[in-house]
Amino acid sequence: MTETTAFPPPEDPEGTEQPTADIVPFPLKKTDPAPADLSEGVVKPGEWEAELPDTDDPEADGLTEGAPVDPPREVYPPSVAEWMEAKDKARMPVLPDWVKLPDQRTAVRKWAIRHYSAVVGYHAVRLPLVYTPKICVYSPRGAWRWSAAIGRWVFDAEGKTLRLASVANEDAAEYLKLSRQRNDRVRLRGIVATIAGFVGLAAALTLYVMAPSWLLMLAVATLTTTLGVVGAPADRPLIDMAKVTFRKRKLSSDIVIRAHEASGLTTKDQTIAFPRPIGRDGDGWRVVVDLPYGKTFEDAMKAHARLASGMDIAPTQLFLDKDETSGRRVSYWIADRDPLAVPSGKSPLLGATRVDFWKPFPWGVDERGNPVMATMLWLSLLVGAVPRQGKTFSARTIALAAALDPYVRLYVFDGKASPDWRTFAKVAHRIGFGIVPKNGVDPVQHLLTSLRELKADVEDRYHRLSELPLHVCPEGKLTPEISRDKKLNMPLTLFVVDEVQEYLTHPEHGKEILSLMVYLARVAPAVGVSVMTATQKPDDKACPSELRDQHQARFALRVGAYQVSDTILGAGSYSEGLDASKLLKSHKGVGLLKGMSDDSGIVRTYLADGRDADRILTRAAALREAEGTLSGDAVGEAPAPETSATILDDVAAVLGKGEAKVWSETVVDRLADLRPDVYGPWAELEPKPKAEALTAALKPFGIGTVQISRRIDGEQVNKRGIKRDDIATAITERNKKRDAG
Repeated sequence: MTETTAFPPPEDPEGTEQPTADIVPFPLKKTDPAPADLSEGVVKPGEWEAELPDTDDPEADGLTEGAPVDPPREVYPPSVAEWMEAKDKARMPVLPDWVKLPDQRTAVRKWAIRHYSAVVGYHAVRLPLVYTPKICVYSPRGAWRWSAAIGRWVFDAEGKTLRLASVANEDAAEYLKLSRQRNDRVRLRGIVATIAGFVGLAAALTLYVMAPSWLLMLAVATLTTTLGVVGAPADRPLIDMAKVTFRKRKLSSDIVIRAHEASGLTTKDQTIAFPRPIGRDGDGWRVVVDLPYGKTFEDAMKAHARLASGMDIAPTQLFLDKDETSGRRVSYWIADRDPLAVPSGKSPLLGATRVDFWKPFPWGVDERGNPVMATMLWLSLLVGAVPRQGKTFSARTIALAAALDPYVRLYVFDGKASPDWRTFAKVAHRIGFGIVPKNGVDPVQHLLTSLRELKADVEDRYHRLSELPLHVCPEGKLTPEISRDKKLNMPLTLFVVDEVQEYLTHPEHGKEILSLMVYLARVAPAVGVSVMTATQKPDDKACPSELRDQHQARFALRVGAYQVSDTILGAGSYSEGLDASKLLKSHKGVGLLKGMSDDSGIVRTYLADGRDADRILTRAAALREAEGTLSGDAVGEAPAPETSATILDDVAAVLGKGEAKVWSETVVDRLADLRPDVYGPWAELEPKPKAEALTAALKPFGIGTVQISRRIDGEQVNKRGIKRDDIATAITERNKKRDAG
């Protein structure tokens, strides 16, 4: 909307500032001059006029008092602007999308080539082997039929029944009248037939004597073909219909109307309307219809299967889109073939040198082949499906994109210990497989340690982001510059857990793992830590709703029933037309995506098999090594220190008798003396980071710090520290949990 400013108020002799109007929503109206009183010169609400100050400017001559120097431009009220914007959106495009978009033009061109090449090829193969023999057999019959038809026409055979009827009625006058008409017709038609016969005979002789052989053969072939078509039986036509599939049949309005009648959306009294012609749209047909008054898009969604049956196609070939301009307008896209059974192809990540995880990256294509870009910023993602439907591969593609950004920290845990995630050991900060200890490593304990480590990091990020100066963090939120600053140590982080139900149902640590994951899924995305969980058992027992409900984005591949689909995608998804149980077994890697953007839709995820994943991760490892961002398990660095199990006991061991409160710095120095191999790196830090390291390690146990004052060399020194009672309470609670387990 155009903004115009009001004129300045009269100068105030006392130098006081007068309020002015900033925006004029309507054209100024010329009003009577204001009183001379200064108080009246102030622009008040509803008064848009203003006096001109006294001036000797010669260009001001001729201006009436109160007249604007630069008349403001007219602006439209918000309601009118919104109305015009809505009309603009509803306006039909001059050219259809397939003409304007290169990929759509290519798709239409490919369809036309496939269609007409199939038809031409079908008939070309049958011309010498089928059609020519038929012509030779049917042409004599055609010549007889043609001759008989000409004879009947010349001798007025069609009037014979009328003459016989007049004889039967003994109507002599009518008979004489019909006979005279017949004689006149026969005389005229006989002359025409005789002349035509002589002309045809002369043309044939001329053609035979003077015309080249190829023209003579063409004339004979044309005549013979014409006679063959005329002589062909009605049940066995000369030319067969090209037996092509539905995707090469032309969709007509009759088929669409029939489908709506069969589905019960229309009746004889109420039918559909076509606000735009049916036309090609990519690898299918685009049909826009207006349902009868009272019918809605939701009614069409419920009749989806019946509509597909009425069009004689598979339900997976029919896609419905809602039109915002009308509640009864529905847009159908009818695919030439089942697009969900067509593989989306190799992942573009194979050709990518690196990925910026702050920006959307290619994850797959929709049912029409349009790219679907994914993002994991500020959200958590739940992936669910029955086994062997591509659940792991779909989730792994996102993790591969994260791996190609050297500034993204990866946590990868696989509850089923399959080989699908093994190669991530090249780049993952923390990684674990299965639930059974192996080679001296307990993967469940490693996951628990990583979750505690990550929770402490998330809590620390909130504090540090709020404390950063405004020129570094103007909004108090994570930015690309902050996430890539190694000194700040707040990179984007992706926490991936496949077959999460294996960890959540662990008899000893399942409850704590669930609690920590719920916290991360709910709180962590806001500071750049995204959570992606995948499961084949999304029920309340294996994957409780308190965890599922924290995921803002959901992706459901094929499942066994619509209730399971609703469990993954969220309650009410089935009523919105989202039902992953309708996907077929052949639709591998295909799922319904909800919550990642404003629109829900189908995604055919790209494929990156084991070899492709290894190539991508090898490139990612080299990239991270060059950037100096390899860390954690990828370079053999164990979690610092095993805080989840020993930190409480170690802190209790270094507290002296009678010490109720101790500075955090002092505790760290004592811990370094107690176990230098574990706590030595902490002691080498500056005083403040040293204290923060201990604080972060104790936070998962609910232990905070307090202000402790001490007098040193006559001066009062205040520092943060811990209380003995808090340590004792935490140890008691931990022992109770162990005993209960």
